[in-house]
Amino acid sequence: MNDKNIDKIKKYIRAANYLSTAQIFLQDNYLMERPLETDDIKKRLLGHWGTCPGINFIYAHLNYLTKKNNCEMMYVVGPGHGFPAVQANLFLEGTLSKYYPEITYDYEGMKDIVNKFSWPYGYPSHANPGAPGVILEGGELGYSLATSYGAVLDNPDLIVTCLVGDGEAETGPIATAWHLNKLLDPATNGAVLPILHLNGYKISGPTILARMSDEELQKLFEGYGYKVYFAETDGSDDEEKLNELHQHMIEVMESCYSEIRSIQKDARENGTKPKPKFPMIILRSPKGWTGIKEVKNKKVEGNHWSHQVVVKEARIDDVEKKALEDWLLSYKFEELFDKENGFINEILDILPSENNRIGNSKHAHGGPDVYKPLELPPLQKHSEDVDKPGQEDTSPLRRAGEYLNDIFKLNKEDNNFRLFSPDETYSNKLDKVFESTTRTFVWPHKEWDDDLDYSGKVMEMLSEHSLQGLMQGYVLTGRHGIFASYEAFIQIVASMSDQYAKFLKVARETPWRGTIPSFNYLLTSSGWRQDHNGFSHQNPGFIDNALQRQGDFINVFFPADGNSMLAVLEHSMSSVNGINIIIGGKNLEPKWLGAEEAKSNIEEGISIWKFASDENPDIVFASAGDYPTKEALAAVDLLKKELPSVKVRFVNVSSLSYTGFGTCGNVLPKTDFQKYFTADKPVIFNYHAYPQTIKQILFDYAENPKRFEIRGYIEEGSTTSPFDMQVRNKTDRYNLLKKAVEFLEVSGAITNEDKVRVETKCTEILEQHLDYIKANGVDMPEIENWKWGQ
Repeated sequence: MNDKNIDKIKKYIRAANYLSTAQIFLQDNYLMERPLETDDIKKRLLGHWGTCPGINFIYAHLNYLTKKNNCEMMYVVGPGHGFPAVQANLFLEGTLSKYYPEITYDYEGMKDIVNKFSWPYGYPSHANPGAPGVILEGGELGYSLATSYGAVLDNPDLIVTCLVGDGEAETGPIATAWHLNKLLDPATNGAVLPILHLNGYKISGPTILARMSDEELQKLFEGYGYKVYFAETDGSDDEEKLNELHQHMIEVMESCYSEIRSIQKDARENGTKPKPKFPMIILRSPKGWTGIKEVKNKKVEGNHWSHQVVVKEARIDDVEKKALEDWLLSYKFEELFDKENGFINEILDILPSENNRIGNSKHAHGGPDVYKPLELPPLQKHSEDVDKPGQEDTSPLRRAGEYLNDIFKLNKEDNNFRLFSPDETYSNKLDKVFESTTRTFVWPHKEWDDDLDYSGKVMEMLSEHSLQGLMQGYVLTGRHGIFASYEAFIQIVASMSDQYAKFLKVARETPWRGTIPSFNYLLTSSGWRQDHNGFSHQNPGFIDNALQRQGDFINVFFPADGNSMLAVLEHSMSSVNGINIIIGGKNLEPKWLGAEEAKSNIEEGISIWKFASDENPDIVFASAGDYPTKEALAAVDLLKKELPSVKVRFVNVSSLSYTGFGTCGNVLPKTDFQKYFTADKPVIFNYHAYPQTIKQILFDYAENPKRFEIRGYIEEGSTTSPFDMQVRNKTDRYNLLKKAVEFLEVSGAITNEDKVRVETKCTEILEQHLDYIKANGVDMPEIENWKWGQ
């Protein structure tokens, strides 16, 4: 590398650092053509400076590397709070102007990004979906590395350089994500180049990894399976030292690129070998590098004081204002940018071709370049006949496994579908997929390992954080997946799911972002059948959290049986730009609906089940969820036997969104509410999760909410029997029947004598149940062997 190219990189970085600083501070005098005045400085100073210089340094070197090798490169910035740097580079490379023509690639465009950064109705303070090339918001730290690994799965030519901030490196999600190199087969996937940026400080204290020695770090990351390269600067302004740093960084990045391609070439020509040693870089640089070194006897550069706004009182304090002025002038931006002609050619010379510019990566933007719909099997292939509802049993998740297995088969050539699961594929009864694929594992295999290969499409790791991040990266870059996890423990990624939903909301409103598949969750092992694992495994809170979001793209599905599960999967795996949460039982449970009925039920989101309903009912039973549906129908069955004259309607709700019953865009209108729930009859609703969620939805529907009794999980559980889980939460058939006769007596449909007789009988059976499970450890035969109508 000659000195001219190093000089170009240095000038590019100076320009990016100046633009980053200007966005935080300036509202006028953008080129520092005169002494800095009070009114040149924004009244409200916002933004994070400290991480920006590192982001800019790496961006410049990635530009040079990408141009030299003509390669596909994405840059995932973990510390997304350094958005001034990201936006500065997007402007410098011209990508911002491509996607936002109103931000012209000239002085006026520069004024625009500087003025509107972190400004009301301007540009956000953090990386966001409105920024080209971005697939990670990064405001909540910890998800960058897993997202990067997800982006390169089945993307054989793509390299994602992932900047991990050292504060971010202390988070749990990052700690587990380092191990994802062990799930990356170089024969079929792209590669991640992690760069751990040690700048020493969080908001107000030192970071752990930055206080570790190079020897300790090398041992740590070599143990993780990486080949470690170091680059370091003390922040010196000495030109010779700067040139040596840049020369070293160029050589390190070229070595990393060459090693990645060599590993891939060998695997693709000679077969994958265990433990490929992918490279990573550890970069040490002072926090706030190139900024103010000291002000008012306070160390700033290389200290936590440079984390956010460095001189907060610059408008009213002459010392701070002078420090800011000297800082801005130190970049000599006038040498790099001309008001009439824009940036000098030396800066433009290191930019890759337009198609390869980091902000212009097709992989980041969805649409036809990366998205292709899945080929799905016909439902008839896997559906089961239902001659008499409730007489035969099936496992919805067994059926799901068969369906997913066919998806793998049908889309093998497109190589665009994966199953993500935390070591639970067998437990969740989805193991039928192993007919078509395996788990992926690129570490040593044992001869007795089951369903394991280097190139499998099932991603198993006992870290929901890593799986969530993997699937986010996979879906945002246009491929399809489903994330199966125990219902209780998906809660660990609730915050990540929130962040993804926020990203998706803005992405859906950004015109140049194209179609991507929906993010599909399959929640299994629900609390109702976690009787053997106890209270810790009984938590449906993820559903309720999702339904609180004001997003018209999040649906929660409650398939009541196997055919309904198939219909939900068909709907979800073909949907786009959304989030689907599917609740599935893995145990043998009754078959209620034929294939066409199930599909119609899912499409409508709510239906009256005719086999369990009468005309002009005295009472309405409703349900959402497989186990609550069974208990509600058992209560109807008992009611008809005890009080044959009572007329009943049964309503099943198969999907919910925050706006009501049904899916987003197809929610039950308020005008149709009485069609299902009548105008004035009592309603008992047996719900899978917390009752309060249904109560909130009913607030917009029901004029007389007092006629509704909502039953659901009320945080009562332990190690017990399956039926006792229902009893403890009063969602069982006998407690539902007791409430039904209470309602029916008030409405005059039955006598007080009938009510007392039924209540007494139910109470006696519940007492027998308690004695029986204590003595035998299992539910009574009449519970376990119950069939509809018998």
